[in-house]
Amino acid sequence: MTLAPSLFVSHGSPMFALEPGLLGPALQRIGRALPELTAVAIVSPHWQTRGVRVATSPAPETLHDFGGFPPPLYALQYTPPGAPALAGEAARMLADAGFDAGVDPRRGLDHGAWVPMRYLRPAADVPVFQVSLPHDLDTAGALRLGRALAPLRARGVLVLGSGSLTHNLYEFRQHIRDPEYAQAFADWVAAAVRRRDIDALLHYRARAPHAARAHPTEEHYLPLLVALGASGDNDTASLVEGGMTYDVLSMDSFGFGLPQGLAPEATA
Repeated sequence: MTLAPSLFVSHGSPMFALEPGLLGPALQRIGRALPELTAVAIVSPHWQTRGVRVATSPAPETLHDFGGFPPPLYALQYTPPGAPALAGEAARMLADAGFDAGVDPRRGLDHGAWVPMRYLRPAADVPVFQVSLPHDLDTAGALRLGRALAPLRARGVLVLGSGSLTHNLYEFRQHIRDPEYAQAFADWVAAAVRRRDIDALLHYRARAPHAARAHPTEEHYLPLLVALGASGDNDTASLVEGGMTYDVLSMDSFGFGLPQGLAPEATA
């Protein structure tokens, strides 16, 4: 089995499902180039729990866990099979790594999971299961969570951290448009990822420009560290350019150990 990559995908707002922008086609190219996968394990900020929980539903439903958006968004469905056996194994791996881990047989896929997957695997032909984000997780814990999931990659499981590279929803909702600060933060993160400067990424709040403004709360940044933790020292880091939506939400994403031969515009 070829080693599966890990990914951090910026899902921005739920409208990404209807507005592919630059990132949607890039994810489609990546999806077509991926090796054969046994499953996708997704950590999303929209499922936060006490401890960590792993969804073991054999047929996870599509959760429309948002309000106030256009009706066509609520009509979208993404219904891949689940992976109960692999999910249960992931829960055991997390427990062995020291996490308070358990399973949830009823949890469906929130929009942090199914929106990017609609682009990566539009046919919903690969099993998908979610891993929750503990509500008290910090950056070091997110990195450790990714490292605990890393052995799944050798089983053909894509480890996907789904968040947003910038995520100031107050400014988004107040129609404050200031792309310069958001781009400065996104550029800083991209440079740190390219250097594999884990220490800088862990301590981004003290080192990155406009960090607290880009992330008033941390839950949408932490999945980047999950994907980084699941990667290996020899994995090439690729910037997947997503541009800036609404002049405040950076859609830039990152792949670790992506297969060779992707379209040049998908990586940098």
